Amino acid sequence: MWSNEDLNANTSCLVSTGDSTLDKLISQWISWDKNGATQEQIKSLVQEGRVEELRRRLCSRMTFGTAGLRAAMGAGFSLVNDLTVIQSTQGMYMYLAKCCPDLCSRGLVVGYDTRAEECSGCTSERLARLTAAVMLCKDVPVYLFSTYVPTPFVPYAVKKIGAAAGVMITASHNRKEDNGYKVYWQNGAQISSPHDKEILQCIEENLEPWSESWNEDLVESSLLRSDPLEDVCRWYMEELNTVCFHRELNTRSPLKFVHSSFHGVGHSYVQRAFQAFGFPPPIPVPEQMNPDPNFSTVSCPNPEEGESVLELSLRLAEREEAKIVLATDPDADRLAVAEQCGRCGWKVFTGNELAALLGWWMLFNWKETHPDPAESERMYMLATTVSSKILRALAQMEGFHFEETLPGFKWIGNRIHELTKTGKEVIFSFEESIGFLCGSMVLEKDGVSAAAVVAEMAAYLHTKNVTLNQQLQNIYETYGYHISRTSYVVCNDPPTVKRIFSHLRNFEDEGIYPKTCGGYSIAHIRDVTTGYDSSQPDKKSVLPVSKSSQMITFTFHNGIVATLRTSGTEPKIKYYTEFCAPPGKSDISNLEEELKKVTSALVEEFLEPERNNLIRRSV
Repeated sequence: MWSNEDLNANTSCLVSTGDSTLDKLISQWISWDKNGATQEQIKSLVQEGRVEELRRRLCSRMTFGTAGLRAAMGAGFSLVNDLTVIQSTQGMYMYLAKCCPDLCSRGLVVGYDTRAEECSGCTSERLARLTAAVMLCKDVPVYLFSTYVPTPFVPYAVKKIGAAAGVMITASHNRKEDNGYKVYWQNGAQISSPHDKEILQCIEENLEPWSESWNEDLVESSLLRSDPLEDVCRWYMEELNTVCFHRELNTRSPLKFVHSSFHGVGHSYVQRAFQAFGFPPPIPVPEQMNPDPNFSTVSCPNPEEGESVLELSLRLAEREEAKIVLATDPDADRLAVAEQCGRCGWKVFTGNELAALLGWWMLFNWKETHPDPAESERMYMLATTVSSKILRALAQMEGFHFEETLPGFKWIGNRIHELTKTGKEVIFSFEESIGFLCGSMVLEKDGVSAAAVVAEMAAYLHTKNVTLNQQLQNIYETYGYHISRTSYVVCNDPPTVKRIFSHLRNFEDEGIYPKTCGGYSIAHIRDVTTGYDSSQPDKKSVLPVSKSSQMITFTFHNGIVATLRTSGTEPKIKYYTEFCAPPGKSDISNLEEELKKVTSALVEEFLEPERNNLIRRSV
């Protein structure tokens, strides 16, 4: 349609696409982008006349979700690339300059994972270096890690160094095409409102790259750039002793562990954490121990998917006669655990089951060192509202405090910060998507420390001839069985998602929610997207309203709690159901059958996968 000569001759006078807004955005992109690969992607789309694809890439921008900015890598204002990271960092700088008068003495921490996309020349390391360059050109000190690090190392460094903020370039366990820009505030927790909205406004006001923003050489030449890797590693490994309770026992344990880092950053850091706990290093899965941005040996880089993606780990463990498999996701903030159960094969624990074990373990060791029951008054555990209520059952029986937050560890991190300021101690927090925090040394889920804690718990239980799975049953018998089901459907069409949730809010008539599901009567409905909660006297949700995502919770008369919500990082509608039995009730087969029926009805009646062209999770 148009030649490269035409495009290069005068980018402000491009041949019209018939859409003046799009024409302006094309012109801006070609003028501002100095990455030859991504600039060529836009030029090719213009030449091919692919107007709809140009609109998709250029006519919208990324927004902050539950884990910062996240999208596919590639050319366009709606994707992750050199230019959008520069724009995001320019906005960050302008906002920090307003909020932090001492920004130029406190500085910014920058870390990155091992993601890369060859066709756009987009790597996490390059994006981190450009983030650093923007700040350095404004005379802001930058603590840029010299190699890839686990995500929790960035918020940990922010707190230890006293930096103004931190940025982690990662897309965690997302598909290989994605990347992201995760922002931490000076308290070491992920940013929340109003910071996220105000940073986005500052980004919008500073879209044109500053003259020095592309100067990646500043990372080498500027005296304001330093590498915090050695110090942060040392501090972190030393501070692990706050969640290590039986180091001497660990040194003698005969248990063997296998660890997979899922082609990500976790290998060397988990090895060092085991050493800090007194264990020999876990046996690494050789095919998965080194970084590989293509995640070549797994269908999906998320260990939460279970046995299908843990195949290499389980087979290695069988050969090595290791009873326990630990798998950290690519940025090492999540942890999956499997245990060999004799002839029954492998038990892959859900996030809720692991939380029951870790919550019990942290409480058990807290009580050992805090024998006075009055001290429980200042002790807390936290969980997101879509996670199991098992910690609530522990709290009711043991006398400590339990609180729920909205989904996303940013809510947990900020709540820990608030509680700590008032002299409270949070000893365990979790979200059901295998995100755990033992203690509060970092205000983010942490797969590295959780891996070492699980190993110590297993080693201790082994001395009592008890397996992890047996201990899980002991916990349920003491505090009540908590049976949960968690899964998702994929929806790549945002208008369909909006229509599904709108239908639930106007199910039988305008403003009328469903009264039954699968023949089971619904007692209460909470909709945190709109702020409605039928269980409250004023009908207002106690949890903060979250209009940027969809989430509706149904409480049934039979005690089942079910939630439908959109993911903040992927094109998924997630669903969660749980049956909480009272302590002492051991006949759970009827409960499991009822939960199965409600879960199935929830999907078929409320999500209607066939009618809405939803893709069911492949197991």
